[in-house]
Amino acid sequence: MLQKNFSGHIFETGTDEAGRGCLAGPVTAAAVILPAEFEHSFLNDSKQLSEKIRESLKPIIEENAVCFAVTHLHPDEIDEINILNASMKGMQECILKLNKVPEFIIVDGNRSLNAKLGLKNTFGRQFSATEIELLKSIPNQSIIKGDSKFLSIAAASVLAKTYRDEFMNKIHEEFPMYNWKKNKGYPTKEHREAIRKYGTTKYHRMSFRLLPEQLELDFFEQ
Repeated sequence: MLQKNFSGHIFETGTDEAGRGCLAGPVTAAAVILPAEFEHSFLNDSKQLSEKIRESLKPIIEENAVCFAVTHLHPDEIDEINILNASMKGMQECILKLNKVPEFIIVDGNRSLNAKLGLKNTFGRQFSATEIELLKSIPNQSIIKGDSKFLSIAAASVLAKTYRDEFMNKIHEEFPMYNWKKNKGYPTKEHREAIRKYGTTKYHRMSFRLLPEQLELDFFEQ
């Protein structure tokens, strides 16, 4: 059974991301504040759940949460600030989008939520000085494998995964040859063979090693 709370604060937010290791598509972050009485026997780390269960949990989380937020950070921003910073920035953006200021934040992983703030990136959202100060003011704790230990982080992992999968299914219709509906942009053999054959798209992360060997890739015209 996952734990309900880490800090003892009522408005504790769990946050997580999905898609960090993909070759294409966004990295997607989510943040969730659950009510103290919330519990669900199926809720766990999204990676441990079937797609059917994740999809069934999504509306339950959304309907019962005190508040939640989801953010996509797209390849141009990932390529500019790197995937680790993009993952963290996505979670920071989610915190700022919540309609209630958290009293405490628990983060999946081993990195503090405010490890880097106010990156001077060209793409994506720019944080104001007020937003940076707000993020700095909220105490937070990183928890290794937190998505399999705390309900709110698990809920965030489910939302991040389901929203990202929905996005990948949508862009699959634009570029079906990569079969993103199935592989979701991860570096499967099928995905890499498609990159080798068809080149890259605007959804590919050009800072990633898209093929095992360094080959010159073609681009689709935008």
